[in-house]
Amino acid sequence: MGIEVTDRKVRLLHIKTLAVYLIQLLLPLRNNDKQKFPTELFESVRHELLDRFGGVTAFVRSPAVGLWKESDEVERDEVVMFEVLAANLEADWWAGYRKKLEDRFRQDEVLVWGTRIKKL
Repeated sequence: MGIEVTDRKVRLLHIKTLAVYLIQLLLPLRNNDKQKFPTELFESVRHELLDRFGGVTAFVRSPAVGLWKESDEVERDEVVMFEVLAANLEADWWAGYRKKLEDRFRQDEVLVWGTRIKKL
């Protein structure tokens, strides 16, 4: 009789005991025609990240405003942030997931970054 340990349980165990990665991603609140994306799109991201990493924080009630210059024009975008903690960076998985999000949200680029942190 052995003890079965799932990958998720191993990830959660490491998160409790080691320095971890904080992975953050920004998703636009509206499409290129300024129409709000359906809530279900954000809910699916939340559930996918929860299933994979065992926890997720989503800042969907207070979107941030991003500004950037293209030529002489200032572009504006409202974005929501998702965060997860992970024992390993899993850069290949995140690259694939970023591509899926770019397709799903019809974006040229979705910003995703990871920072190594130490829990205090």
